[in-house]
Amino acid sequence: MADLKAVYAAVDEQAALDALDVFGELWDKKYPKISQSWRDNWANLSTYFKYPQEVRRLIYTTNTIEGFNRQLRKVTKSKSVFPTDDSLLKMLYLAMMDITKKWTGRRQGWT
Repeated sequence: MADLKAVYAAVDEQAALDALDVFGELWDKKYPKISQSWRDNWANLSTYFKYPQEVRRLIYTTNTIEGFNRQLRKVTKSKSVFPTDDSLLKMLYLAMMDITKKWTGRRQGWT
């Protein structure tokens, strides 16, 4: 993972492509599909480098997103069937409102 992190933590798109080449040299013999997948989807993935470094860090740090999804699953897990799609959406909306009330933490370096 450290070798792949060099790709998405690169300072710009060209540095990321260089890091992807290094990653490919190290890992393509064992896992050829990883770097090939990145190259095949580079047109979409490279959009990421248009954001400032601070925003990119928020994008690839997924702990907050995973925690949010875990809390939504916890709410829906107790009910196996919803009568309508709207009832599911309403429950998720209400759960989201409760979850976001508890968000008090701040990102380091952001005021």
